[in-house]
Amino acid sequence: MDDATAKKELGTADIARVMKLLPHRYPFLLVDRIYDMDRDETAIGLKNVTINEPFFQGHFPDFPVMPGVLIIEGLAQTAGALCVHSLGETYKPQIVYFMGIDRAKFRRPVLPGDTMLYHVRKIRARGRAWRFFGEAKVNDQVVAEAEISAMIVDPEDVNVRG
Repeated sequence: MDDATAKKELGTADIARVMKLLPHRYPFLLVDRIYDMDRDETAIGLKNVTINEPFFQGHFPDFPVMPGVLIIEGLAQTAGALCVHSLGETYKPQIVYFMGIDRAKFRRPVLPGDTMLYHVRKIRARGRAWRFFGEAKVNDQVVAEAEISAMIVDPEDVNVRG
């Protein structure tokens, strides 16, 4: 059996594993679980949206709606975790930088009580840079979509002070 017909072994990351793959923490960790991780090709992230999210206090008090930029961030976090996961257990964690957003579209509001799934699929990878297409879905309906780019960098190589 060749690689093309070999059975896929899909990975799963519970919240403890997600926190090992990503540097984000509450209130900015926007993925609760990731499953169906296939190398660096595809994955599905899960986010349980609750009224306790801090952004609902101001967006909007009388009609709480999850900000679209945070939905896109959740797609990017799912893709970033997939990239780091694909590098293996012995990989020394580095920073995944969000590099770009293209063709973002928002289809419907995400509300408290929704369970959102982030579907990400690799478009291409070159060196330490990846490009993904992502769709966020609630009840199998697309609520947002975008193409996102990310790059893994060594924190020691980053000069943020210029």
